[in-house]
Amino acid sequence: MRISLNVKSLLLVAALVALDQTGVASHTTAYAFPATQISAGVGPNATLAPVLAKVMPAVVNISAQGSVSTPDIELLNDPVVRHLLGLPDKPSGEQKTSRHFQSAGSGVIFDARQGYIVTVSHVVEHADKIQVTLADKRQFDAKLVGSDPQTDIAVLQIEPDRLSSLPTGEQKPLQVGDYVVAVGNPFGLGQTATFGIVSALGRTGLGTGPYEDFIQTDASINPGNSGGALIDTAGRLVGINAALISKDGGNVGVGFAIPVHVVNSVAQQLIAGGKVSRGALGLEVKDLSPAEVKQMQTQTGDGALVSQVSPLSAAAKAGIENGDIVVELDGEAITTSGQFRTELGLKRPGAFIRLKLVRGGSPRTVMAMLEPQPQ
Repeated sequence: MRISLNVKSLLLVAALVALDQTGVASHTTAYAFPATQISAGVGPNATLAPVLAKVMPAVVNISAQGSVSTPDIELLNDPVVRHLLGLPDKPSGEQKTSRHFQSAGSGVIFDARQGYIVTVSHVVEHADKIQVTLADKRQFDAKLVGSDPQTDIAVLQIEPDRLSSLPTGEQKPLQVGDYVVAVGNPFGLGQTATFGIVSALGRTGLGTGPYEDFIQTDASINPGNSGGALIDTAGRLVGINAALISKDGGNVGVGFAIPVHVVNSVAQQLIAGGKVSRGALGLEVKDLSPAEVKQMQTQTGDGALVSQVSPLSAAAKAGIENGDIVVELDGEAITTSGQFRTELGLKRPGAFIRLKLVRGGSPRTVMAMLEPQPQ
């Protein structure tokens, strides 16, 4: 039976009103953001406008300009080839040519007092000039505080003049089906908000880097949204929009965001020292295959299977062996190898970690001190 548009609207409103709007205290005391409730009611009175009115001033548009060196094609170094193509003789020591670029993206102000903005590193990579435009149309030149391409996170700083911040404090865990809103600058059009749900959690295999643990959403994320905010319906930041899957560059309902706890950890290190230091455990992990789940007689396929342990590494000193299944890291449940790599990548050298393992069907707990990562 076909449902009329009015009935569909009422059903959506009823779902929105039923959302859990309970505010949860931030673990990061430097940031305290009051949860704004959705306007209750039905029909035209149900709206996200009060939430977005507080959020959108903290989401900025970013314009980056710079130049990159074009690769030197070895074949064009041959004088005969250059002559046949009508190219001038190439003098010795000739510099590589460069290509000018301009990119557009988004960012989130998370410290209004200091003017810090978090965005994705691929928007500002190789940029010589970065300009930030606020929701009120004011423009600022920004400096790059630090960038971490491995997690695709960068921090900028602008003059702290009447800024509104969107904090990156922790909140209740996301669940598949939670409503979210993506705010950013798609196609350079200016501030735009799109609505959807959390489609999946812990997505990996996108090829963006070694640390992948993405939130997947069907809230429209298009080119230019990268670096913008993914918020819940109480106005709390849950992720930074980072990537999309598309054949033609447009939205197809599959977008990805970096979880807020990853953003928070990396941004704090970038502000403190301009770079991220990561501890090394000295092992490789992978997801459990169905055959391995059956062979090892585990109850579920959750966890990260240790496939290799480097000799004399922190993992070897802690007694970790090939075939062990990591199911917890510092009390947090591990469900995939990608999640384990990402969470481990947030730990610094010298940190002690507690791992809960399953070996031969029996649980055990080990402690390890992380070593500096080799360059």
